[in-house]
Amino acid sequence: MAEQPKPTRPPTSPLKNFFAGGFGGVCLVFVGHPLDTIKVRLQTQPKPLPGQPLLYKGTFDCFRKTVTTEGVRGLYKGMAAPIVGVTPMFAVCFFGFGLGLKLQQKTPNEVLTYPQYFAAGMLSGVFTTAIMAPGERIKCLLQIQAASGEAKYAGPLDCAKQLYREAGIRGVYKGTVLTLMRDVPASGMYFMTYEWLKRILTPEGQNFNDLSVPRILFAGGMAGIFNWAVGIPPDVLKSRFQTAPPGKYPNGFRDVLRELIREEGVMSLYKGFTAVMIRAFPANAACFLGFEVAMKFLNWLAPSL
Repeated sequence: MAEQPKPTRPPTSPLKNFFAGGFGGVCLVFVGHPLDTIKVRLQTQPKPLPGQPLLYKGTFDCFRKTVTTEGVRGLYKGMAAPIVGVTPMFAVCFFGFGLGLKLQQKTPNEVLTYPQYFAAGMLSGVFTTAIMAPGERIKCLLQIQAASGEAKYAGPLDCAKQLYREAGIRGVYKGTVLTLMRDVPASGMYFMTYEWLKRILTPEGQNFNDLSVPRILFAGGMAGIFNWAVGIPPDVLKSRFQTAPPGKYPNGFRDVLRELIREEGVMSLYKGFTAVMIRAFPANAACFLGFEVAMKFLNWLAPSL
C-alpha cells in the first residue's frame, strides 16, 4: 500500500504573507470592531461615586446603551484608525510570522514543531508593535471620547496631531511596552494554535491547502480565543494606561497594575472578557479565512514568488 502523503504547507513566502495578511486584517476589523468598542469602554469606564451604579453593568448593557444613545454607528467609532493601520499592521504581522518560519526551516517544505511556530509568532508580535501602539492609543481615546460625550478630537488624524503637539512622539507611542507585553506572547499562541488546529483538522492523505472553509473558520476562531486568553490582562493595563491623563501613572504599567488590584481586585485584569471572547472567534475566523483566500489567489497569480 502506498504511503499516505503527510500534511505539508507550501513553501513560505514572507512577501505573500505580507499581502495576504493585510487582506485578512481588513476582514478582521469589519467583523470585530463593534465588540472591540464595547471591550474598551468596559475596560476604561470610570469608577462610580459611592452609592452610584457602574456606567455599564456588562457587555450586553454596554451594547444596548451604545446603540440606544449613538445608534449602530456608535459601535464603529474609532474604526478609521484601525482600518488605516490594520492593513499594514496585519501585513507586517503575517510577514513577521512568515519570516520567522523561513529562518527556522532547513528545507522549503519542512513542517516545523509547535515551539518553532510559537517562536515565529512571537517575532510577528515584535514586528507589529511600531504600527500597533499608536493605532491602539488613538483608537482607545476616540472610543472613550464617544462614551463620555466630549469632543476633544475631531477624528484619528486630529487625535494624532494633538497627541504629538502635547507630548511629541512619546505621546503618540504611549503604551508601547504594554503593547509588546501583550502582543509578543499572544501572537506566539495565536499562530501556534492555528497551525496546530490546521494539522489536526487536515484529512488524512491531504495537505493544509485542502481544508474546507468551515474548518479554516474554526481554526482561525479558536486561534483568536487562545490569543486573547493570553493577551487580556496586559490589554486591560494598556487601555487604562493609554487613556489616562498625562502624569497619572509616573511609573508606567506598574502603577496601573497596583491601582487596579488595590481598588478592584485581580479579576479587574479580565475586564471586558465576555466582549473579547465573543469578538475573538468571528473576527479571527474572518481574518484567517481572508488570509487563506488571498494566499490561494497569490499562489495562483505568482506561483514562483
